[in-house]
Amino acid sequence: MPTVLLVRHGRTTANAQGILAGRAAGVRLDAVGREQAARAAARLAAVPLAAVVSSPLERCRQTSRIVVEHQHQHQHQHEQDGEHAPQLLVERGITECDYGQWQGKALHDLANDPLWSQVQTQPSAVTFPGGESLAAMQARSVAAIRRHDAAVEEQHGQGAVWAAVAHGDIIKSVLADALGTHLDLFQRIVVGPASVSIVRYGPHRPEVVATNTDAGDLSWLRDAGPAGDAPVGGGAGAGAS
Repeated sequence: MPTVLLVRHGRTTANAQGILAGRAAGVRLDAVGREQAARAAARLAAVPLAAVVSSPLERCRQTSRIVVEHQHQHQHQHEQDGEHAPQLLVERGITECDYGQWQGKALHDLANDPLWSQVQTQPSAVTFPGGESLAAMQARSVAAIRRHDAAVEEQHGQGAVWAAVAHGDIIKSVLADALGTHLDLFQRIVVGPASVSIVRYGPHRPEVVATNTDAGDLSWLRDAGPAGDAPVGGGAGAGAS
């Protein structure tokens, strides 16, 4: 199966103000967030992406456009290898959680809500008032990622690499599923703004290659090949011949 790079959007005005943006319109990257997105896009430019799939919300679209722009800047090199810069696709299945009545409120105020404790300790049982359950959020996000992963494999082959640009809780829930971790433990996973996490859905199980990275060379992904059996003892690592 291909490799998916799970990219969180860069910092937003709401993030900087401590506001739970949810699906509110008009929430955009701030100056720091644009710089973060550019750094992530520069890392991803080291490997030609078969697809860039974005949440429909503006902050993810902005981050995705920056990623695609960097791919186009490196297109000449990619074309020499018979590859082309990707199109930007929008996927509602990886949009932000519907936080219902929590949307737009300050995090320090929400911390006083009795539901806050359950969000921290038993998220699988949480349904936000007037909104979505975290279990439903995880189910539709994982389904969307796996659906696109299968489509990328069909169109571009098992060694292809693609990016999904989404939100913190969305990526945490996808990583929890890939790790075989119960949703009640997904708060142990940290996914920072513009971070890159790497998952490969192999024939036997998903491989979680990296989580929450904001630096490091990704060019090894060009020659990583499809996921296979887990090497007993850990193997020689990426780039080994």
